[in-house]
Amino acid sequence: MAFIKGVTYNLKGLIMGLTTPKLLWLGLLRVVVVVILTILSSAIVLMWHQEILNLIWQEPESGWILFVWRVASWILSVFLAAVSAIFSYIVAQLLFAIFVMDYMSRITEKIILGHDAALCQEPNSSFFRVLLYLISQEIPRAIIPLLLMLFIVVLGFFTPFGPVVAIASSIIAAIFLAWDNTDLVPARRMLPFRSRFGFLKKEISFHLGFGIWFLIPWVNILFLSFAPVGATIYFIEKEQG
Repeated sequence: MAFIKGVTYNLKGLIMGLTTPKLLWLGLLRVVVVVILTILSSAIVLMWHQEILNLIWQEPESGWILFVWRVASWILSVFLAAVSAIFSYIVAQLLFAIFVMDYMSRITEKIILGHDAALCQEPNSSFFRVLLYLISQEIPRAIIPLLLMLFIVVLGFFTPFGPVVAIASSIIAAIFLAWDNTDLVPARRMLPFRSRFGFLKKEISFHLGFGIWFLIPWVNILFLSFAPVGATIYFIEKEQG
C-alpha cells in the first residue's frame, strides 16, 4: 500500500508541477540541464558498453546462449541509460539544483498551506544560516548512498551475482533519490539528521514507490525534475494528519 502511495504521489506532483506556471518553469530549467548532461554522460558510458558487458559476461559461442547474451546486452544498455540519467541528476544537484528544489518545495508548501511556512524550528535563524545548513545536508545525503553503492559494486565484482547486484543498486538509487526530495521540508526546518534518516527507514516502501519512476530511462528525467513537488505534498499531508 505504501509502495502504491509513493507511485501516486510522484505522479500527483508531476501533474501539479506541469499545471502551475512557477513550478513549470523551474522544473523545465532542471529538465534542460539534466537532458544536456544525460546526453553527454550517455554518450561516454555507452562507448564503454562492450567492455562493461565483457567484464560481466564474455560473449559465448553456443547459439541459444548467444541469444540470451544479446538480450542481456540490450538490458545492460537500458540500465546504463538509466544510470546515466541518475548520474546527470546528481551532478546537476551538486552544481545548483538544491536551490531550485528547495524553492520548488517552498512554492508547493505555500500553495498547500496558503501561507509561507516557517523556515525552521529556530525563529532567530538568518537566511544565510538556513542556506548553509541546507547545503550541508547534501553531504550525508550524498555520502550514505554512495557508500552503499560502492559496497554493492565491489560485491558484484567478487561474487557471481552480477544481475542481482544491478537490480539491488537500482533499488537503492531509487530509494535515496526519493529521500533527497522528501527530506527537503524537514531539512529546511532544521530537524536533526538522525530523525530525518529514521523517517526514511520507516517509509522505505513509500520511497521505493516514489523512486520507481526514476528507473525508467528518459521518463525519469521529467519525474526527477518535478519530484520536489510530490514529495512536499506528501510530507505536508502526512504532517497534518
